[in-house]
Amino acid sequence: MPVIARFYGITVKMYFREHGVPHFHAVYGEFNGVFEVSTLEMIEGDLPVRAQRLVGDWAERYRDEMARMWQTQEYKLLPGLD
Repeated sequence: MPVIARFYGITVKMYFREHGVPHFHAVYGEFNGVFEVSTLEMIEGDLPVRAQRLVGDWAERYRDEMARMWQTQEYKLLPGLD
């Protein structure tokens, strides 16, 4: 699964061949979360609340780029949080 960003110990990945709604995966240590691109809601996983907030803050900035990646299936490395 291609890594599209890294920040604060969180790795964000997107696998283009998956089915269902456009989504991305966030991994923080042994914790994982799956987030829907359009709503940024965590739809699956056990990511701690603080990590969920960081992922949400990051994803708000790059939602359009992730939607574009999902549609075109072209990988792009995105910046992390400042």
